[in-house]
Amino acid sequence: MTPATKQLDQARVTYRLHRYEHDPKAESYGTEAADKLSLDPSRVFKTLLAASETGELLVAIVPVNGKLNLKNLATAARVKKAAMADPVAAQRSTGYLVGGISPLGQKKRLRTFVDRSAQGFDTIFVSGGRRGLEIELAPADLAQHTQGEFADIGRSD
Repeated sequence: MTPATKQLDQARVTYRLHRYEHDPKAESYGTEAADKLSLDPSRVFKTLLAASETGELLVAIVPVNGKLNLKNLATAARVKKAAMADPVAAQRSTGYLVGGISPLGQKKRLRTFVDRSAQGFDTIFVSGGRRGLEIELAPADLAQHTQGEFADIGRSD
């Protein structure tokens, strides 16, 4: 049980948990999840934190086989500029360790943006709140329970 699963359970959201043995030597947590669970990487989403020019932390959820477009995130968030957040600040704000940051059940509610590509799938996968745990749920449920909005924030590698 993680804060993410507790949030979904309390809201009576339909979801499925997927566990895998995390390799501490893995270079990319998201790609590792896709590989170990035999999933299409475009359905597995990573949770990244960025900071605006004023220091506001923003949550960006993009496919693991792509990257975050910081300029598009700034546009979606209606801020001048966005840069990747300091990992320590991300951990402190969310209550999760880097590599296991879930968009759900975070300590502080942050403005959240989900890459629009998620809407092309019945279900997507996001971190369950620890390395080796993924949550499968409908993109609309993710957006609803993070108060997130869909935006074109991802870019292909």
